[in-house]
Amino acid sequence: MPPVAKHFKTSSERTGKEYREVHEWLDNDPEKKAERHDLTKIYEYGKMIEEKYGEEARNEYIRHLHDDVKTKFEHLQHDLEKTIADTLAYFGVK
Repeated sequence: MPPVAKHFKTSSERTGKEYREVHEWLDNDPEKKAERHDLTKIYEYGKMIEEKYGEEARNEYIRHLHDDVKTKFEHLQHDLEKTIADTLAYFGVK
């Protein structure tokens, strides 16, 4: 998943604001990080963020989750492709 500084940068490029509080809230507490990335809580956390920081901040929260999911699945795809290639090479299939 992208480091928090990358999230600051992409938010800044999209909106002109880093939304540091949102990204740090999501990523900087290891004990709560998984819970705060729970996709079933988007409505609950999105509403909380919107009330505290505004609609654009809520959108950045959702984009943060999107970017993390995208990155995670790209890693999985890469790992799978490598595993398949290694397995095929092991059995002499190119």
